[in-house]
Amino acid sequence: MPRLLPILLLGLALNVAQADTALFSAQGYRIAQYRSPTPATVDGAQTLDTQALQRLLDQASPPILIDVYRRPWVQGRFIDSEPHANLPGSLWLANTGDGDLDPTWQAYFSHHLRTATGGRLDLPLVFYCRADCWLSWNAVKRAAAMGYNHVYWYRDGLDAWEAANLPLQAARPEPFP
Repeated sequence: MPRLLPILLLGLALNVAQADTALFSAQGYRIAQYRSPTPATVDGAQTLDTQALQRLLDQASPPILIDVYRRPWVQGRFIDSEPHANLPGSLWLANTGDGDLDPTWQAYFSHHLRTATGGRLDLPLVFYCRADCWLSWNAVKRAAAMGYNHVYWYRDGLDAWEAANLPLQAARPEPFP
């Protein structure tokens, strides 16, 4: 038992440290541990699976697809550290799913949403990232808070699309305005 006590104390210390880590901002955005299990829904949006997204994409007025996967940003430019693909026709608004967006990234997000929608708040928007990724959850909340009222969350994102053997396209983040 004496040898087990340090292991138990270490486990307790880790649990306390994890409990002390704030996961959400005062505004309700996820700010830590972005790659972890997500809830089934998010306020302000309808959650989609792959089949539901395909039905939306087949409509006469398909939704605007928005990928919010991260990309390193160094000295005023995106760094292509690894190839990234997204759903065909998507806008890649890299780094806009973080819980705390500084004004520069918020302006980047707002500008590209306004441009993509022509300023119309009623056009359907589908946000996605990867499975178990809070970045798209945050982006959905942010778009809804900005007044967009036809917002969808493709919760399992790129991983589910790939698992269904659906086509992908090579992606580049949208440039700064």
